[in-house]
Amino acid sequence: MKFTEEHEWLRMEDSVVIVGITEHASTQLGDIVFVELPEEGQTLSKDDEAAVIESVKAASDILCPIDGEVVEVNQAIVDEPAKVNEDPLGAGWFFKIAPSDISQMDDYMDENTYNKLIS
Repeated sequence: MKFTEEHEWLRMEDSVVIVGITEHASTQLGDIVFVELPEEGQTLSKDDEAAVIESVKAASDILCPIDGEVVEVNQAIVDEPAKVNEDPLGAGWFFKIAPSDISQMDDYMDENTYNKLIS
C-alpha cells in the first residue's frame, strides 16, 4: 500500500489500483455526508479531480494519484457515505483505476513514512 501527502491510499490488486482516503483523513474530515465519484470508463491524469467528498466540516476534492482509466467505482459509498468513516482502508474505497504508468506508484510513501508525516 502507498500513501500520498493528500492522505489518499493506493493498493495494487491484480492489474488495477484501488484508491481511497486514509483513516487520518476521514477522522480529520468528520462525518462524511456526500460522495461524488468519477464515471467508469473515464480517463484521468495524475492530479485531475477524481471525486468530491463533503463532511459536516468541509468539502474536499480527491485528486487522481496516477494516470489511467477508471474501471470501477464504489457505489456503496455514494449510497451510504458513512462507510468511508467506518472502514476507510477497506469497504470505504473510492474507485479502481487501470494505470497507464504503474511506475507513478513509486512517487508515493510507504506506511512507515506516511505515519511519520501524520504524527
